Amino acid sequence: MDIIHLLPDSVANQIAAGEVVQRPASVIKELMENAVDAGASAVDVLVQDAGRTSIQVIDDGKGMSETDARMAFERHATSKIAKAEDLFTLYTMGFRGEALPSIAAVSQVRLTTRTENQDLGVQLSLEGSKLVGQEVCSCPVGANFEVSNLFFNVPARRKFLKSNQTELNNIIQEFERIALVNPGVAFTLSSNGNRLMQLSAGSTLQRIVAIFGKRLSEQLLPVQVETSLVKISGYVGKPESARKKGASQYLFVNGRFMRHPRFHYAVMEAFSHLIPEGNQVPYFIYFEVSPASIDVNIHPTKTEIKFENEQEIWSILLAAVRDALGKFNAVPTIDFDVEGRPDIPAFQSGGYGEVKAPRVQVNTSFNPFSTHSESQKSTRQWEKLYEQAMAASVQSEPRSEMLFPESDERSTQHFQYKGQYILTAVQSGLMIVDQRRAHIRILYERYLAQMKEHDAATQGLLFPELLELSPSDAALLSSMLDDVRSLGFDIVPLGGSTFSVVGTPSGQINPLAVVQQMIETVKMQDSVGSDALHHRLALVLAQHNAIEVGEVLTPVQMETLIGDLFSCDNPNLSPNGQSVLTILRQEAMDKMFN
Repeated sequence: MDIIHLLPDSVANQIAAGEVVQRPASVIKELMENAVDAGASAVDVLVQDAGRTSIQVIDDGKGMSETDARMAFERHATSKIAKAEDLFTLYTMGFRGEALPSIAAVSQVRLTTRTENQDLGVQLSLEGSKLVGQEVCSCPVGANFEVSNLFFNVPARRKFLKSNQTELNNIIQEFERIALVNPGVAFTLSSNGNRLMQLSAGSTLQRIVAIFGKRLSEQLLPVQVETSLVKISGYVGKPESARKKGASQYLFVNGRFMRHPRFHYAVMEAFSHLIPEGNQVPYFIYFEVSPASIDVNIHPTKTEIKFENEQEIWSILLAAVRDALGKFNAVPTIDFDVEGRPDIPAFQSGGYGEVKAPRVQVNTSFNPFSTHSESQKSTRQWEKLYEQAMAASVQSEPRSEMLFPESDERSTQHFQYKGQYILTAVQSGLMIVDQRRAHIRILYERYLAQMKEHDAATQGLLFPELLELSPSDAALLSSMLDDVRSLGFDIVPLGGSTFSVVGTPSGQINPLAVVQQMIETVKMQDSVGSDALHHRLALVLAQHNAIEVGEVLTPVQMETLIGDLFSCDNPNLSPNGQSVLTILRQEAMDKMFN
């Protein structure tokens, strides 16, 4: 009996959709790229419920005829290539002919389109790859795609979508990538009726400024080089723009966004010894190469690209970035300009008195065998200190089942070691507490309680701080304003991507830096729910307000810190899982001296 058979087209399309359409952002990416390929000068993107309910992409490109509109939803039907050789001369974003049939396989699609030489357009309705309606209609030149109920027939895929905010962040990210590489096209993005971004056509720098704000443009240096292998243009950040995470980093080739770890390393290598290790700088690098020298046909998302002359381009990129840093004095140089400097006279013999050679002072009366020597006095003093320290220990029975000692087991005398650790004698040995981690744990639990009770105190700022964010970060901050306010922040939206910080929690903090770090931390979360959000917000604020390593504490401060630590629900670990304290057992110390 034969067991091998062809899959139905609907099943095959759903399998293909698993690679191409992973989430709502994937749909927007494919439809926006098609609009750009169609020669659109303006593209409007509208989403409802982060794309779950509806996605609409409207463009003013050349549109499609009735026949082309029908063919566009067939697998491997495309206008971009006609033969295999065309794969090596690609200048369009799409070429596989898989995007539209994949989208139609897992959603309900309505396409309205018209070409310039037609008086009337056509409207097609599809549901799960099946054509359910076709009619003539009146519409402007271009195409209008409406994608509704994504994954309606694949409930397992729909169930694994993230929260609306996470999916909206992914949509904004894909939108920004396409907008950055097509500055000559006007784009708008709206979510649930609210306009998130409105980008006018302009230059590359104007597009970067429109998306990420004027503050970033002041930190960018232009990069420009042209060789027979590659033309590289774009911008890199100055060393002072480096940050630990969240830097805007983009690589494009022939108008296409790409991920390329080696080229990323080349940019960061140019900043070696200029920025702290582990920090990142923003960059926007555009490559132009011959299409025959790259292969974009590796993965359906087309973000992984292989270069024929990868090593040579790597070297050119490294040299170009270093040249930009040197040309604009971003690299420290030796300054030989002495004009206007104070005149420091050189030494002249006899002019400033006689200089004597250093002499070694020797105590000729010192006798190491004398019982009244200074060394013996010093020893006796250390003996007294040791006796006092041992006498201060509280004698009580240890509780072996407890990882940390109860308050009646530890001494009230504490010693600080190198401004980082607090040492306390306990019944079972010597307890060592990391003072910064302990303070983070204390503040973290305090902030969580404040967020739960909404009773955090707010300290008004004499001069409000202006916070300018990218549209994606502004959308994220707007969604978590209530949680941030429950920590004691008073943040007022001013419209667009601008906010005013008029009040902060008590403590010496930089409000702009704290809010920025909160946004970056929340952007990385995959968990759904308010508990995960509260955890991240409380942790960021605790880390900013906690005492630093090297800070000297008084005995009263150390006692308060230890007491507050053992009143916490979990004094053993910091909120991110690091050890707060350890105990050096008496038996272990005894073995050291045996």
